Amino acid sequence: MDSLKIICPNGHLGFAPLKVDSFRLGVAANPDFIAADSGSDDIGPVPLGNDTCASPRAWQEHDLEVMLLAARETGKPMIIGSAGDTGTNSRVDMYVEIIRELAKKHDLAPFKLGWFYSEVDKEKVRAKMRSGSPIRGLDARPDLDEAELDATSRIVAMAGVHPFMKLLEDGCDVIIGGRSSDSAIFAAAALSKGYPEAESYYLGKVLECASFCAEPYGAKETVMGTITRDWVEVTAMNPAQRCTIASVAGHAMYERSNPFHEYVAGGLLDMTNCHYEQVAEKTTRVTGMTFVPAEEFRVKLEGSGKLGERFVGMAGIRDPYTVAHVDEVIEWARTQVRERFGDSGYELHYNVFGRNGIMGDMEPLKDKPAHELLIVVQGVAPTREMAEELTMTGTRQLFYARLPDVKGTAGGVSFVFDEVMPASPGYRWTLNHTMAVDDPLELFPTHSEIVGVQVLENA
Repeated sequence: MDSLKIICPNGHLGFAPLKVDSFRLGVAANPDFIAADSGSDDIGPVPLGNDTCASPRAWQEHDLEVMLLAARETGKPMIIGSAGDTGTNSRVDMYVEIIRELAKKHDLAPFKLGWFYSEVDKEKVRAKMRSGSPIRGLDARPDLDEAELDATSRIVAMAGVHPFMKLLEDGCDVIIGGRSSDSAIFAAAALSKGYPEAESYYLGKVLECASFCAEPYGAKETVMGTITRDWVEVTAMNPAQRCTIASVAGHAMYERSNPFHEYVAGGLLDMTNCHYEQVAEKTTRVTGMTFVPAEEFRVKLEGSGKLGERFVGMAGIRDPYTVAHVDEVIEWARTQVRERFGDSGYELHYNVFGRNGIMGDMEPLKDKPAHELLIVVQGVAPTREMAEELTMTGTRQLFYARLPDVKGTAGGVSFVFDEVMPASPGYRWTLNHTMAVDDPLELFPTHSEIVGVQVLENA
């Protein structure tokens, strides 16, 4: 093939439903693959640790149905990575079952469905550590120790291109992946057809977030990537969007400490010398990327550990004097909590929206609060009962805070709700590390089956 085309309709499948009109334009352009990423650690550690989704199942079913029907109608492979937000085994199983149900619902002719898992047993990690193979920390984290491993509830490994390529080689028409490197989902398709590593990984990098590489901003719109042995082009499918030099180069630098480097299992995509050229109104061409193979094959591990049960309270402040003394109000509430629960065994967090609720101490205007504030209180404790009382105390005592010069008894705080609300349990990231493996497929077992109405009827 002189060139290969892939369309991506959604940068995080199911996080918000894809836009059907631009997707249909992408399908009409006759792509060779339809692919999308379905996960991210941007959603925080709760879904991984709790083994849940961050998005409604209905939205995920919507995107899978739109993509599956187009893929089977055109006969082009469909690839999904990081199923169900986190790529845990249960989320892969959920997506596999959705595909089976959709095949039955639409009386689809038989096709080959493949999938792979990404969860890693803690004891496998422990055995690696004890054998003398360290689990190296990323982003200034120390190497993993057994205490932090014991505090971990669930671990997923981040797959590279290898399990996707294995399933493509096995002739799978639809692939559901466990936790995956975003770019690997697309790069695997190109590599399976013989395209160079550098161009293939750049194709994945530019497509992973769909229309985030286009302007003006418009999420969940389809973009198309085209690869040859010499360059990569990306084209916006939405009539109102364009892929420009600025939008594509900007996205290439998105979400990384070094704007020119993208690490994947097995190597590094180096974008330092990339050249961007506007070759059509809606299309940018990229050349100059290189790929540097790794000396040791290491796989990223993500792990989440449970802190406890969690409740949330909300309190509003409009009184100017109370706004000016909000830190004293919060400290009063904290003191009442300490008198009731002691100094440890729980977590109590206050976010003051209207002052520095988003950026915390990095907020440059935190000494200039708004005329009204919202305090969000989060209490985390070993049991639901303790978490509820902890959060209730930390919220209601804001009302009773004793401030100098206050003569009234009505309090300077109002409550959005009189009660506090149950929330998802509290989790924290425990693993952001890499582990050496001898085989790129070692952590990613693959499976496949034939599905479709005729198969079901003959079963």
